[in-house]
Amino acid sequence: MSTPDAVPPFHFQQGTRPLLLSIPHVGTHIPENLRGDYTAVALQRADTDWHLDQLYAFAHQFGASVLRATHSRSVIDLNRPPDDQSLYPGRITTGLCPTETFRGEALYHPGRAPDATETARRLALYWRPYHDALAAELERLRSSHGRALLWDAHSIASQLPRLFEGKLPDLNLGTADGASCATEVLAPVAAVAQASGFSAVVNGRFKGGHITRHYGNPAQGVHAIQLELCQSLYMNEGTPFDYWPERAERLQPTLAAMLGAACNALSARAT
Repeated sequence: MSTPDAVPPFHFQQGTRPLLLSIPHVGTHIPENLRGDYTAVALQRADTDWHLDQLYAFAHQFGASVLRATHSRSVIDLNRPPDDQSLYPGRITTGLCPTETFRGEALYHPGRAPDATETARRLALYWRPYHDALAAELERLRSSHGRALLWDAHSIASQLPRLFEGKLPDLNLGTADGASCATEVLAPVAAVAQASGFSAVVNGRFKGGHITRHYGNPAQGVHAIQLELCQSLYMNEGTPFDYWPERAERLQPTLAAMLGAACNALSARAT
């Protein structure tokens, strides 16, 4: 398990606005030296936030900096804290180095799950570089513009009975119950979502993961919003997880309008 691979842990494009788009779960790469540890179910990568780089392709032209992961969340979950403390105590969640899918299926063959040494190796190789890049870009944006907006982009199957009842709302905005983003920045974003024709909720089942909670600090001029999308809005939720351009094109104006509303609100603030 000790041999690293040549695929970098992330790709980054620097933008011109005080906006960083983070996509931590879009990666699909599993290093060759690890693949033998994984089950056939794991290698389907069903819990990937599929195609979000394609869905948000407009963001860099919009002026956003874009940071996106390359490796599968089954290798290490970049949106979990490094100590693997639960983000939703009392609820079923997957961990820093997940051992099962959202549906409860085993990711590893018996006896092949990562131990503490392997987890520490993955933290150093994949988790830390992503977070170092994220923190550095937020600091650059804050220093250059006086403020920064972190938009953490996610998607998930619209129905996962093990994790939540019924169908998830289409647009799930999370700000750690208001701790990661000022109300004045979130409110116009929520207004766009609620007027979009898509169902929308703020701080419902998904309140923001580690990235939103750790980096959002309105008092220091950094505002963080997580958007969890239902994948049915833009793709086939089952294998082979196809991207559906016509559906995506109906969704993208709403995404652009939410980002624009957030940036406009941010520019109106002192911090």
